[in-house]
Amino acid sequence: MGNSLKAVLAFVPSKKCQKYLLEDLEEMPVDKMVDLSGRQMRRLPVHICSFRELVKLYLSDNNLNHLPPELEQLQNLQILALDFNNFKALPLVVCTLKQLCILYLGNNKLCSLPLELRFLQNLKTLWIESNCLQYLPEVVCELSLLKTLHAGSNALRTLPPQLQCLQELRTIWLSGNLLSEFPPVLLDMPFLEVIDVDRNSIQFFPSLAHLPGLKLVIYDHNPCRNAPKVAKGVRRVGRWSEETPEPRKRSGAVIEITLDEKPLLPPATKTQPE
Repeated sequence: MGNSLKAVLAFVPSKKCQKYLLEDLEEMPVDKMVDLSGRQMRRLPVHICSFRELVKLYLSDNNLNHLPPELEQLQNLQILALDFNNFKALPLVVCTLKQLCILYLGNNKLCSLPLELRFLQNLKTLWIESNCLQYLPEVVCELSLLKTLHAGSNALRTLPPQLQCLQELRTIWLSGNLLSEFPPVLLDMPFLEVIDVDRNSIQFFPSLAHLPGLKLVIYDHNPCRNAPKVAKGVRRVGRWSEETPEPRKRSGAVIEITLDEKPLLPPATKTQPE
């Protein structure tokens, strides 16, 4: 009953209804964080935008498909969670929040990202998993401080060569896409520490032994005939990894060996306040 009532009240802009949704949140919290996740909201209460010192705003698991222009007032915002909503396009007002370090956009209906995303030059973590992306928007390659990119569960078939410009990138999650080959651009990114290409359609893996920063590669659930070669000390998760040898060739035949080990996957749960 409570969620149903909130879903109805989310349509009504009256002060009393908005106060119920905000649960008497009339002043900015001391910890400079507002969590309105799971409120069945279809619109963000504009009153929140008056908290100009706000640092963290969690709007996960609602029914949002737009944001008010007043959001631009939150110029101190560092973390914004918009995952598990109904966004078909990223509201441009988000791109005015130049102090953002972490942006959660997963589990929406995004087919692209606006060029204005390049204005978020402080962004270090970007979650765009579980959307409708058929290609990685090249504007992502302009986020020079980006360290972590979660782009799993889309429909990516390749990665742009400009990705190698992200010299701060350390972790890239590409699980559950449509990659038919290991993205060549990743071979030119020696600073990568974690590469996840689990659950794709990759049939052959090139050697990754030349990547000095690599610590973990996840390549399970691909129709591959070989395991990627890696430098000593690098953890592999997939067929023929760790102690299990690669298949032996006998008279042209390949003896396949499968593992029961479950792959290590990036978090797919709803965002929790940090």
